[in-house]
Amino acid sequence: MRRTASPLSLILLGLGTFLLVLAPMLAWYVAPRAAVNPIDIDTTAVYTGTGSVFDTDRIETVPDQKITVTQRVRGNVAESERSGNAVWDVITTVDTDKSLPAADPHDALDFTPHRWVMDRKTTRPVHCCEESPYIEGEAYLKFPFDVQKRSYQWWDNTGGTTITLRYGGTEKVQGYTGYRFTGAVAPRKVGTRLVPGRLVDEPDRPQVLAEEWYSNHGFKLVVDQRTGRVIYAQTGPRRTLRAPGGEKDAAVLLDSEKIAFTTATQKEAVRQAKRDSGLLRTVSRTAPVGAAVAGFVLAAVGGALVVRGRKRPESPGAVEMPQPSLTM
Repeated sequence: MRRTASPLSLILLGLGTFLLVLAPMLAWYVAPRAAVNPIDIDTTAVYTGTGSVFDTDRIETVPDQKITVTQRVRGNVAESERSGNAVWDVITTVDTDKSLPAADPHDALDFTPHRWVMDRKTTRPVHCCEESPYIEGEAYLKFPFDVQKRSYQWWDNTGGTTITLRYGGTEKVQGYTGYRFTGAVAPRKVGTRLVPGRLVDEPDRPQVLAEEWYSNHGFKLVVDQRTGRVIYAQTGPRRTLRAPGGEKDAAVLLDSEKIAFTTATQKEAVRQAKRDSGLLRTVSRTAPVGAAVAGFVLAAVGGALVVRGRKRPESPGAVEMPQPSLTM
């Protein structure tokens, strides 16, 4: 009897070996390349809240106004492909009901365009491609992938500096759990503005180069751990004017203790976080583990069948017939 390997055993062994090779490739090669920031992003986040706003028609601060902050982020694909980084153009507008709806974002109470350039893998700022302003820190608009339970340096564009956001546990947003980070900003001078003297308690001067100050009652961000996407954001901006060299606020331009993501923005952020997190989890964990387990089983079964083979009886050899002898 002799043993021969069946086609099925060879197929199982080959497929198992392929899956065993594929598993580490998915985990160590494919997954890191999947966790990159997009270059074709096109998203809008809307914040709402109430607070005090300076009315330029009435030349005074009006309390209890509805405030809407709209942040539009669009990727500059051409610049991104040229530089190899993610180049995002950002427009932030601040409106009251008086300036909404606006046909042009320039008609908003406050209009701030800027460009953020970041490393697609680490989310660290990259200083190129006409970046403006000079952004620093570890995160802005989103956190790095694989968020850790520690403090992060977050870029506060209104203040023009980084602030420390501290980890404060987990929190659910629309039923989805994320990491919560909080921080605040002490009053700091951010610029100057030419205004009538009476606005800063100097009525004898027609025009004064007043100091503009900014602080923040508190930031709260809830972040998807795997992707770094912000699924809830809350801010409490306060912007005031002071007389040159003054130590106290003379006029309030904007003051709100809480301006936060609308429900619609939260739901959309959670939807995208679930989708992207699920894809990364599949590539980095589910698929490699599944491939390794299936590959081991198939290789073991196929190997066993190859070793065992199929028993077949040996075919009898040709029997040599005796040649007849010639007689004379």
